[in-house]
Amino acid sequence: MTSILGISAFYHDSAACLLKDGKIIAAAQEERFTRKKHDPSYPHHAIEFVLSYGNLRLSEIDQIVFFEKPFLKFERLLETYVAFAPRGFVSFAKAMPLWIKEKLFQKNLLFNKLKNHDKNYKSDQNIFFSDHHLSHAASAFFPSPFNEAVVLTADGVGEWATTTVAIGKDNNLEIKKEIHFPHSLGLLYSAFTYYTGFKVNSGEYKLMGLAPYGNPIYEDKIKKLIDIKDDGTFRLDQKYFNYATGLTMTNDKFNNLFGQKPRNPQNEKITQFHMDIAASIQKVTEEIMIKLAKAVRKEYDIKNLCLAGGVALNCVANGKILKEKIFDNVWIQPAAGDAGGSLGAALALWYIEQENKREVNLNDDMKGSYLGTEFTQEEIEKELKSIGANFEKVDYYDLINKTSEFLSNEKAIGWFQGRMEFGPRALGGRSILGDPRSDKMQKNLNLKVKYRESFRPFAPSILKEDLSNWFDISVDSPYMLLVANINSEKKIEMTEEQKKLFGIDKLNIKRSEVPAVTHVDYSARIQTVTKDTNYRYHDLISKFKEKTGCPIIVNTSFNVRGEPIVNTPTDAFNCFMGTELDYLVIGDCILDKKKQDKNLKKDYKSEFELD
Repeated sequence: MTSILGISAFYHDSAACLLKDGKIIAAAQEERFTRKKHDPSYPHHAIEFVLSYGNLRLSEIDQIVFFEKPFLKFERLLETYVAFAPRGFVSFAKAMPLWIKEKLFQKNLLFNKLKNHDKNYKSDQNIFFSDHHLSHAASAFFPSPFNEAVVLTADGVGEWATTTVAIGKDNNLEIKKEIHFPHSLGLLYSAFTYYTGFKVNSGEYKLMGLAPYGNPIYEDKIKKLIDIKDDGTFRLDQKYFNYATGLTMTNDKFNNLFGQKPRNPQNEKITQFHMDIAASIQKVTEEIMIKLAKAVRKEYDIKNLCLAGGVALNCVANGKILKEKIFDNVWIQPAAGDAGGSLGAALALWYIEQENKREVNLNDDMKGSYLGTEFTQEEIEKELKSIGANFEKVDYYDLINKTSEFLSNEKAIGWFQGRMEFGPRALGGRSILGDPRSDKMQKNLNLKVKYRESFRPFAPSILKEDLSNWFDISVDSPYMLLVANINSEKKIEMTEEQKKLFGIDKLNIKRSEVPAVTHVDYSARIQTVTKDTNYRYHDLISKFKEKTGCPIIVNTSFNVRGEPIVNTPTDAFNCFMGTELDYLVIGDCILDKKKQDKNLKKDYKSEFELD
């Protein structure tokens, strides 16, 4: 049996993954263990977890592979600073000491870190390095349900590449085309994330959620920043940006073009201007992704598309690609960002370098993305007792029945079951659940439970068999990476008066039979649920449907703003006691907020920094 440990680290979303004979055994992000969102540090805890789950010591691992090549990255930094000299000297002076001391000699750095896991690990001869975008592409193609596919990756930047096209067939994968730094769709989107006052590499999904409140009136101005060709390739005018050489994303020329300085999140509210900016950059992003998809379909005439890289988490753009019917089938890696690079690097080594045979799983090889930690009932009870929690243990029927009853009475539920999800989305393993029929649920969950902006939409988890009755989409969406519109017969049309409303005023209008999961543009980010990947979650939604006639529940990640998704029963209890959740359902235990010791209440509003 061959075992491979994949690692991604040192930029953001560090993670580790374990393969045994090419099969994905375990994968997790470091942030879940350290409780630091997007933690970029060496993933010590994630590695410990995957080794323990695979019942292996580090010295028993055959190969260790890192998700990118530090020397190429260093070359890009040096060449960029030379090309933009003398403008970049300040950031050059800040970056170089760390590179020269640590990052350039990453093999040595990794070896010294790895030795801490196992004193019998004695040689660095089994450490390998993958290419950043090859890691992304491999994470998308090899677990996909396709023998052959075009693979499109787009993110901020790897070593040099920011966007790539690769062709995957059987156990081969080859990058055919690249767009290079500083021309980057990911960095363009991040520039607008920064400009609207959100955190880069964290708040991009807020920008996407804000877009439907605005109108794309700045589209033409954005096209002064970026020259888009018919085939979707593009070049960015660096006169407007500061990311190549400076310590911010944009500059005064950028601010003058749009007429305002970047929003300060500490003391400036989101206005219609920011909503219109969000709508405009979202529209341009969708246009580029659709043009790229059309061009590669025409050139290679392959019917399947795989997507990865941070831009592939833009589920609105993904939904548009699907709706355009450019490809017959689309599959997106659920851990599309850098965390998934750990998985892709390991798969690239197994299939491309070692030429192992690939057997395609027609569902996919991600096991529903439930690849993280899990706890036995005994471990859950022991942990809950040790922290002073008051819980009731019930049988399975009662668990499902009572939880569905709570939901139908508009209670907010913390749901902690089975293995933790790999990737940024909670998929019914570590989720907060609610009743989608409630017109108060979205606002209440945002303000009283998540402590975040009221405009943020929630996702519907729907029984796969009921999908087409509710939404204008006919394909499976198990990873919440596709957006589609609600069916017209479920809509509540706006009055002429309501149509005149601007921005956030649109939020409180009931626009469908499931208002809590219907965004202001009648769209929803959908998760389809099947019995074979998550039977407990499927049973819960089925019981809720039996009671209410509605096969949907609200699903959002089990955390508050700025906190990583909960990992342990203690994390779950802390979040439960720090928010206005009504019940916590963990394993076979039900916890009622009213029955908890008041002294265990947490102040969660200020516990985590803004994301």
